[in-house]
Amino acid sequence: MQSRIVNTNDKSVPTIYVVTPTYARPQQKAELTRLCHTFLLVPNIHWIIIEDAKSNTNLVHNLLANCGVVYTLINEATPPDQKLNSTDSRHAKPRGVLQRNAGLHWIRDAFRGLPNNQIEGVIYFADDDNTYSLDLFEEMRYTQTVSVWPVGLVGELMVERPKVEKEKVVGWDVNWSPNRPFAIDMAGFAVNLKLFLSKNKAKFAYQAKMGHQESEFLKHLVTTGLNELEPKADLCTKVLVWHTRTEKVDLKEENRRKDKGLHMSDYGIEV
Repeated sequence: MQSRIVNTNDKSVPTIYVVTPTYARPQQKAELTRLCHTFLLVPNIHWIIIEDAKSNTNLVHNLLANCGVVYTLINEATPPDQKLNSTDSRHAKPRGVLQRNAGLHWIRDAFRGLPNNQIEGVIYFADDDNTYSLDLFEEMRYTQTVSVWPVGLVGELMVERPKVEKEKVVGWDVNWSPNRPFAIDMAGFAVNLKLFLSKNKAKFAYQAKMGHQESEFLKHLVTTGLNELEPKADLCTKVLVWHTRTEKVDLKEENRRKDKGLHMSDYGIEV
């Protein structure tokens, strides 16, 4: 039996550039800590975190500085009129669009002017409220175009996945809007770095229909049909990423403290 211990300092393998939008909320530090501990076990990873804020926060900066993963921290604030209100549903407005595009812009700048023989790697969009198997990253690492796989606990289903026949993607096994050009979740694909850099218009857009952000991006990269996609995770028969999402925190007792003029429970301590 082969050892599953990985050499996280192995620079001989292509780099995975993980793009993670994040925003301030009670469970933010917990979510990012979980990702940090996952990414520590992935060889040759570069974590690009984009805060939805006018400037980077001490909480995120300090967490990353002590994480141990190679990272880049930037910020890009969503305009107030584009932000979700507390009464809005999760899908009322696009989320993470500017932040993901800021991460992509950083990647373009980092490789601008470099010859092709010095460009190797893969780009993956990892939201901070998902759960990731370590195997997922080794599945995506050698992506040549766009690789795809199932995502668990999403779309009101146990799993959404690409349909694969004769080792080729032929469609999508999903419940919601199955006729989308790419009926896939943000966590369900990775993109070859060189391919992305060759497509100057590849980015996300606010004007995309609800649920079409992935299609808006991928249409710039996959131009001849689904046959270009690379089905991973044993031809899309294994689930290696899940939309677990942390439960929304009930802070009504904090509000009562505030009404009484008392200190908040986290006074003097970072949670």
